[in-house]
Amino acid sequence: MGSMKTLIAAIALASALGGSAQALENNALQTFATCVGRLSAVMEHQWMFDGPASEKTNTSRAHLLDLVAAVMEPEQSSEVLQWRISGKHAQAILLSRATFSDDADDAAWARAQALQFEQGCTGLLLS
Repeated sequence: MGSMKTLIAAIALASALGGSAQALENNALQTFATCVGRLSAVMEHQWMFDGPASEKTNTSRAHLLDLVAAVMEPEQSSEVLQWRISGKHAQAILLSRATFSDDADDAAWARAQALQFEQGCTGLLLS
Protein backbone atom coordinates (compact mmCIF):
# COMPACT_ATOMS: atom_id res chain seq x y z
CA MET A 1 0.00 0.00 0.00
CA GLY A 2 3.07 2.27 0.13
CA SER A 3 2.73 2.79 -3.62
CA MET A 4 -0.73 4.22 -3.13
CA LYS A 5 0.67 6.73 -0.63
CA THR A 6 3.30 7.69 -3.19
CA LEU A 7 0.62 8.20 -5.85
CA ILE A 8 -1.51 10.32 -3.53
CA ALA A 9 1.51 12.40 -2.58
CA ALA A 10 2.38 12.93 -6.25
CA ILE A 11 -1.17 14.03 -7.05
CA ALA A 12 -1.18 16.41 -4.09
CA LEU A 13 2.19 17.83 -5.13
CA ALA A 14 1.04 18.38 -8.71
CA SER A 15 -2.07 20.12 -7.46
CA ALA A 16 -0.02 22.33 -5.12
CA LEU A 17 2.33 23.24 -7.96
CA GLY A 18 -0.57 24.26 -10.17
CA GLY A 19 -0.67 21.10 -12.26
CA SER A 20 -3.84 19.25 -13.01
CA ALA A 21 -4.33 16.45 -10.51
CA GLN A 22 -6.77 14.82 -12.94
CA ALA A 23 -4.20 14.87 -15.74
CA LEU A 24 -1.57 13.38 -13.45
CA GLU A 25 -4.01 10.71 -12.29
CA ASN A 26 -4.88 9.80 -15.90
CA ASN A 27 -1.20 9.67 -16.83
CA ALA A 28 -0.54 7.44 -13.81
CA LEU A 29 -3.45 5.21 -14.83
CA GLN A 30 -2.08 4.82 -18.35
CA THR A 31 1.39 4.08 -16.99
CA PHE A 32 0.09 1.49 -14.51
CA ALA A 33 -2.14 -0.17 -17.12
CA THR A 34 0.66 -0.29 -19.71
CA CYS A 35 2.96 -1.81 -17.11
CA VAL A 36 0.38 -4.48 -16.24
CA GLY A 37 0.43 -5.44 -19.91
CA ARG A 38 4.22 -5.40 -20.10
CA LEU A 39 4.57 -7.55 -16.99
CA SER A 40 1.95 -9.96 -18.37
CA ALA A 41 4.17 -10.46 -21.42
CA VAL A 42 7.27 -10.87 -19.23
CA MET A 43 5.47 -13.42 -17.05
CA GLU A 44 4.32 -15.45 -20.05
CA HIS A 45 7.85 -15.36 -21.49
CA GLN A 46 9.20 -16.52 -18.15
CA TRP A 47 6.76 -19.43 -18.09
CA MET A 48 8.63 -20.76 -21.13
CA PHE A 49 12.19 -19.90 -20.16
CA ASP A 50 12.44 -19.09 -16.43
CA GLY A 51 9.47 -20.47 -14.51
CA PRO A 52 10.53 -19.49 -10.98
CA ALA A 53 11.03 -15.84 -11.99
CA SER A 54 7.41 -15.71 -13.14
CA GLU A 55 6.22 -15.83 -9.50
CA LYS A 56 7.98 -12.57 -8.65
CA THR A 57 6.72 -10.97 -11.85
CA ASN A 58 3.19 -12.14 -11.07
CA THR A 59 3.40 -10.48 -7.65
CA SER A 60 4.56 -7.19 -9.16
CA ARG A 61 1.83 -7.40 -11.78
CA ALA A 62 -0.78 -7.97 -9.06
CA HIS A 63 0.39 -4.86 -7.19
CA LEU A 64 0.13 -2.81 -10.37
CA LEU A 65 -3.37 -4.18 -10.94
CA ASP A 66 -4.26 -2.89 -7.46
CA LEU A 67 -3.00 0.55 -8.46
CA VAL A 68 -5.02 0.47 -11.67
CA ALA A 69 -8.14 -0.45 -9.70
CA ALA A 70 -7.48 2.35 -7.22
CA VAL A 71 -7.35 5.15 -9.80
CA MET A 72 -9.59 3.86 -12.59
CA GLU A 73 -13.14 5.11 -13.06
CA PRO A 74 -15.60 2.46 -14.35
CA GLU A 75 -16.08 4.28 -17.65
CA GLN A 76 -12.33 3.99 -18.34
CA SER A 77 -12.32 0.20 -18.46
CA SER A 78 -12.12 -0.12 -22.25
CA GLU A 79 -9.35 2.47 -22.46
CA VAL A 80 -7.43 0.71 -19.68
CA LEU A 81 -7.82 -2.63 -21.47
CA GLN A 82 -6.42 -1.07 -24.66
CA TRP A 83 -3.40 0.27 -22.76
CA ARG A 84 -2.82 -3.16 -21.22
CA ILE A 85 -3.04 -4.90 -24.59
CA SER A 86 -0.70 -2.37 -26.23
CA GLY A 87 1.86 -2.73 -23.44
CA LYS A 88 1.71 -6.51 -23.58
CA HIS A 89 2.06 -6.55 -27.36
CA ALA A 90 5.03 -4.17 -27.35
CA GLN A 91 6.84 -6.12 -24.63
CA ALA A 92 6.12 -9.47 -26.31
CA ILE A 93 7.65 -8.21 -29.55
CA LEU A 94 10.81 -7.12 -27.73
CA LEU A 95 11.07 -10.42 -25.87
CA SER A 96 10.58 -12.41 -29.07
CA ARG A 97 13.27 -10.40 -30.85
CA ALA A 98 15.61 -10.82 -27.89
CA THR A 99 15.09 -14.57 -27.86
CA PHE A 100 14.72 -15.53 -31.50
CA SER A 101 16.49 -12.89 -33.61
CA ASP A 102 19.29 -14.21 -35.84
CA ASP A 103 20.99 -10.82 -35.58
CA ALA A 104 23.01 -10.77 -32.34
CA ASP A 105 23.08 -6.97 -32.20
CA ASP A 106 19.32 -6.76 -32.70
CA ALA A 107 18.74 -9.42 -30.05
CA ALA A 108 20.97 -7.58 -27.58
CA TRP A 109 19.20 -4.29 -28.28
CA ALA A 110 15.77 -5.88 -27.84
CA ARG A 111 16.88 -7.60 -24.62
CA ALA A 112 18.15 -4.29 -23.22
CA GLN A 113 14.95 -2.47 -24.19
CA ALA A 114 12.74 -5.17 -22.71
CA LEU A 115 14.70 -5.12 -19.46
CA GLN A 116 14.60 -1.32 -19.30
CA PHE A 117 10.81 -1.30 -19.69
CA GLU A 118 10.39 -4.11 -17.17
CA GLN A 119 12.57 -2.33 -14.61
CA GLY A 120 10.72 0.92 -15.24
CA CYS A 121 7.49 -0.83 -14.37
CA THR A 122 8.73 -2.69 -11.33
CA GLY A 123 10.48 0.50 -10.20
CA LEU A 124 7.07 2.10 -9.72
CA LEU A 125 6.50 -0.24 -6.79
CA LEU A 126 8.01 0.16 -3.37
CA SER A 127 9.77 -3.00 -2.28
